[in-house]
Amino acid sequence: MPALVRNGDGDDLIFVHSGNGHFFCDYGHLEVSAGDYVVIPRGTMWRTEFAVDAAVLLIEATNSAYGLLEKGVVGPHAIFDPGVLDSPKMDGTFRDQQTKDGCTEEWRVLIKRDGEISTAIYPYNPLDAVGWQGDLSPVRLNVRDIRPLTSHRYHLPPSAHSTFVAERFVVCTFAPRPFETDSKALKVPFFHNNDDYDEVIFYHRGDFFSRDNIEAGMVTFHPSGFTHGPHPKALKAMFVARKPMTDEVAVMVDTRDPLAVSELPNGVEIQDYVNSWQRG
Repeated sequence: MPALVRNGDGDDLIFVHSGNGHFFCDYGHLEVSAGDYVVIPRGTMWRTEFAVDAAVLLIEATNSAYGLLEKGVVGPHAIFDPGVLDSPKMDGTFRDQQTKDGCTEEWRVLIKRDGEISTAIYPYNPLDAVGWQGDLSPVRLNVRDIRPLTSHRYHLPPSAHSTFVAERFVVCTFAPRPFETDSKALKVPFFHNNDDYDEVIFYHRGDFFSRDNIEAGMVTFHPSGFTHGPHPKALKAMFVARKPMTDEVAVMVDTRDPLAVSELPNGVEIQDYVNSWQRG
């Protein structure tokens, strides 16, 4: 029985880490691929369809909605041109997945409200819309269209790379950018306590320049108040970069409220990570 989801608690944001496929919702169809963000407004009914196994990061804005931050003097086109945002279309692919006459296949819709899941069952694909009107819609943004702010004399704080904002957290994107060129400019992140936010980073691809032994698909979590910064090996390049620019792509979530880690399967957590800033 095919299934869809609908979040009644807030907006959803998915980031496609690997895989190519399709995103279907009340508003139509989008082709999605690695590096795509899809912002999904509260109450949208949606599903994904991938030809092979895919890895997708899901971030919920519970009791909130996603928006774009104020850009100030840098203007509305930083850090990406809003014109690159793509919305679903009711194209042939969308119509082809709708229930055909004579088909009796049942569909489930998993509805989330107040943290609980209810199930509605339809005798047809409920994504049977033929049109819609309004200014609310999911949108897609790929990391290749993000042009991060840079400075040749100053290592900008991560908040300069904020991509989406919600009521109590921000989502930032670390995209390839030139290293600072001034000889006195710090080329790696400064040590900090993250006093106002809990910090989670999901590593999508590339060579993470501020520490080693980070691979695609890893996640780090630094609670507020715990000092962290460049790995000891990275400090050797703090004033002289090893290459002209970064090649990393990562998604960072900074939350004003403390995060709790659920019970993890055996082998997922790197137990020695807490010691990685010690010189060895």
